[in-house]
Amino acid sequence: MKLGKYTWIYLVITLGLIATAGIAYASFADKGEILGSSFSVGSADIKLLIDITGGVDDSNLTDQLNGPSFTNITPNWEEDYLVKLYNNASTALQLTTNADYLTANDPDDLRSIIYVEPIPWNDINNNGIVESGETSTSIGKKTIVKWKTEGFDLGSLTSGEVKGFILKFSTGTISETKQGKTAIFDFEFNSVSLE
Repeated sequence: MKLGKYTWIYLVITLGLIATAGIAYASFADKGEILGSSFSVGSADIKLLIDITGGVDDSNLTDQLNGPSFTNITPNWEEDYLVKLYNNASTALQLTTNADYLTANDPDDLRSIIYVEPIPWNDINNNGIVESGETSTSIGKKTIVKWKTEGFDLGSLTSGEVKGFILKFSTGTISETKQGKTAIFDFEFNSVSLE
């Protein structure tokens, strides 16, 4: 079959339109987007309760407290210091504690004769008094020197949890050369996120 000149032109134009329409159709595109994605890195944030019988509102939380003042320490002396920690982070935390001091603040080496013993304390009725059935097994007993160099592992603390500790300070025998001597020590609670 022989096609005429106009038939060829009509055929070429028709094929051209079909090809153009196909190309135009193939160039349509669509996409889905998720805009403004926000990422926030959690932080390890432990707080100390100012009033150990109070709640966890901001006015009762702090990063630092003034330490206790122990006076008239004698041989076989013992005294407790109560503290409560609050996990203000969004993740669980691993807790540790260490002492810190400058040798200049303890020139007579009292750090070698004073011991600390952390004991977990669950203040069931939140009255700030250690009562029968509220304590767990001691975490150990170390001199201030060992508390600084080795520290104590205090376990974990879930987000929003309060955990109490008794820090039992004590001495054994004390040399007469230590009479009247003083020292200043800091102690720290540290946390690392578990998630």
